[in-house]
Amino acid sequence: MPELPEVEALRAFLDAHLVGKEIARVLPVAISVLKTYDPPLGTVEGAEVTAVGRHGKYLDLTTTGTAGDLHLLIHLARTGWLRWQDPLPSGPPKPGRGPLALRAALTGGDGFDLTEFGTTKRLSVHLVHDPREVPGVARLGPDPLAEDFCPEEFAALLAGERRQIKGALRDQRLIAGIGNAYSDEILHAARMSPFKPTGNLTPEETAALYAAMRATLREAVERSRGLAAGKLKSEKKSGLRVHGRTGAPCPVCGDTVREVSFSDSSLQYCPTCQTGGRTLADRRLSRLLK
Repeated sequence: MPELPEVEALRAFLDAHLVGKEIARVLPVAISVLKTYDPPLGTVEGAEVTAVGRHGKYLDLTTTGTAGDLHLLIHLARTGWLRWQDPLPSGPPKPGRGPLALRAALTGGDGFDLTEFGTTKRLSVHLVHDPREVPGVARLGPDPLAEDFCPEEFAALLAGERRQIKGALRDQRLIAGIGNAYSDEILHAARMSPFKPTGNLTPEETAALYAAMRATLREAVERSRGLAAGKLKSEKKSGLRVHGRTGAPCPVCGDTVREVSFSDSSLQYCPTCQTGGRTLADRRLSRLLK
């Protein structure tokens, strides 16, 4: 799933390739992709892309045309991706069972495709006057890399929580942009169990978690800076220390990276670095084995 660092890299890539260009057409291919109908998607035809922003995991393409400023909001969900093409294939895309969900063509002949693999279709596109019209954007918590997101605000957010820290980091209403992969990476950097209750955090642990979060995300953004959209997935995988590396040695201590599996996801951690050498039981709502 694309998370904050990859979406931020896509934002920078699109900012360099889209801003100042005119949209020729936007064609939804999958029925499920378009979540709004007013204003109609055709309203952006002939409009100029004037900015590319990000809200958590949402991309925000600002367009200016005869209807004024509109925002094309894109959420790639778990298996979605953006593929830049120069030039785009000639002729309209054909609906079918393939991964193509939407095509955006520019008047210069280039543009991008949105693709989504798998049977669960959650990739979404909204065309709105204000990004806050999208419920997922309106509910977002603060951006963890925002300049004004200070340690005190982070501590205040966690102070009101009564749950495991892994779930708190992934909650977009609490903090925007962190998903399964980077929550594992942040907790590994902070040397903290994913099942530690937020209510048990000391001020020193909260400060360490804040520092690990900012450093981990900033390093991931920096690694992705300047890469073409097609290379971002491989860069993400190559930079991860524990997530997706079950059975591999921890790059910090050499212990074996372990996994806890759930019905629709899994987490990875290092027992030596994070749980005092103890192994987490591999079941939902796991507790440390004695």
